[in-house]
Amino acid sequence: MQKIIYVGKHPLITGVSRHMHASWELIFCTSGSGQLIFDDRTLTYSENDVAIIPPHLPHSNRSSEGFTNIHINLSEAPLQVTEPLIVQADQNGFLRDAFGAAFYYYSSNSDSSAFLLPFYCQLIAAFLKVAQPSATYSDVVLQIENHILQNYQDCNYDLHGYLAGLPFSTEYLTRLFKRETGMTPLQYLKNRRLENAASILAVMYGRGNISETAQLCGFSDPLYFSRQFRKKFGVSPRDYMPEDSGRITDSDSMKTML
Repeated sequence: MQKIIYVGKHPLITGVSRHMHASWELIFCTSGSGQLIFDDRTLTYSENDVAIIPPHLPHSNRSSEGFTNIHINLSEAPLQVTEPLIVQADQNGFLRDAFGAAFYYYSSNSDSSAFLLPFYCQLIAAFLKVAQPSATYSDVVLQIENHILQNYQDCNYDLHGYLAGLPFSTEYLTRLFKRETGMTPLQYLKNRRLENAASILAVMYGRGNISETAQLCGFSDPLYFSRQFRKKFGVSPRDYMPEDSGRITDSDSMKTML
């Protein structure tokens, strides 16, 4: 699950020089329009569009009329995106409100801000995941995915037994699932458990019990959970928990200028 690295707001400007981030960047265009220029493509955006930019992609931002935006940098985002993408916000304005709330709570130093900010960023990521062009999965892959999502929190969940009960060979189902989702069913299960654990830890602020978190997310062995968590996120579960509301306030410090 994601950690909030930075939330900023651009006043009316006409461009941002070529740069890249080591983190995910989510940009909500609050007014105006422009173009995001990458090495191999140019994406045009306008008011109420959201740009999703994966890490380590050099880009610049250009506009003839000018634009304003709210931009968020996340350590990780639960989005099936490998290339930059523009999506349209919901017509009722909920996503715009969520970006605005994230900026407000990031800029505030209150205890409630430190608690609420992760939830707004999770909400934004969920909105964007729904807004993405949906992948087309076969019926049996959708069935397996739904079964995993319904049972992944159970430490006793027997994925292998479930697959063995389907009218196809387990080897065939594993190949098919990986071809359509990019992961085997077991990898998908473990990834979902780890992302859920990260989501819980992100709002504990040093007060969490690692063994209990492991159990809640489907891991019966806390040591195995800790090893897998470090392998995925690069830090231990304990170190992943934020300590305070201390924040970086200079957006340029998050960029690698090119």
